[in-house]
Amino acid sequence: MSDNYPALTPDALTMIDTIARTGSFAAAARELGKVPSALTYSVRQLEDALDVLLFDRRSRQAKFTAAGRELLDEGRRLLAETRAVANRVRRVASGWETQLSVAVDDVISRSTLFDLCEAFYALEPQGVAVGGGAARGGPGTRLRLRTEVLAGTWEALVSGQADLAIGVGANTPPSGIAIETLGDMSFVFVVAPQHPLAKVDEPIDDVELLRHRAVAVADSAQRLAPITVNLLPGQEVLTVTTMAAKVEALLRGLGCGYVPEAMAREQLRSGQLLQRRTLRASPAVPIGYAWRCGSGGKRRATLGLGLQWWLQQLASPTTRRALLERHSDARA
Repeated sequence: MSDNYPALTPDALTMIDTIARTGSFAAAARELGKVPSALTYSVRQLEDALDVLLFDRRSRQAKFTAAGRELLDEGRRLLAETRAVANRVRRVASGWETQLSVAVDDVISRSTLFDLCEAFYALEPQGVAVGGGAARGGPGTRLRLRTEVLAGTWEALVSGQADLAIGVGANTPPSGIAIETLGDMSFVFVVAPQHPLAKVDEPIDDVELLRHRAVAVADSAQRLAPITVNLLPGQEVLTVTTMAAKVEALLRGLGCGYVPEAMAREQLRSGQLLQRRTLRASPAVPIGYAWRCGSGGKRRATLGLGLQWWLQQLASPTTRRALLERHSDARA
């Protein structure tokens, strides 16, 4: 058998798809602008190249064999992928990135983040919002979201694994990184009503805190030095991987700890968690966002259109506030 890969051209796959849609060789020939004999000849050439029968010649209709049905299904998938590649190539040529990776710290509002994703996918390549949302496919840039914790958010950016990092600390950025402020995030010390610290006198000092297990979220950094926040030397610690898991552990009375006030707001209102005052100060923490900007500094014109769009959204005070504050399921 000769090499059969050249036979599987887009034209050949389109021919098979047209025959399936129209139901007969004659109807497919009319749609493709061919005479029926030429279409039949093209089908036989394809069958010879693949060394299989694609159609059951005993039927008066265009009835596929099992091999023909497989070629039809896979051919349609390949045609769709080919069209998608062509669209992405055209869009990249117009300034849209092929892929945009966004690292998001675990304390950032997920509902607001996905609102931004919805708006991004509702864009036309020229950046004009249209109706229909995800059905229009967006600008063709693939979004890659990754959740990080503490120094891990910075690490994803400086290592080149992310183009944009949301929720970084107020560090001095290295060369090629630009940073802006989202706002301040307030943290509160909380325990469950059944926890022993729920009944001790306030403010609670470090000696008393040291007697009780703390719940902490592990820093996701692999290379940068991990950050430890509000843990006492020698204190027993239950370590979890997400802030949601930390809140769950606190609700069960498995320990005590500091959490963003906005993330515990509903539990505090319902009495599932109690806020307790401590001698250890817990000032509001400045939170920012940073992006890779190369030698262009903060000049947006040097960036891809996708990253420019995200930075434009993050410049909105309303969006910044929602990313820090909106942690309930309700739409705001």
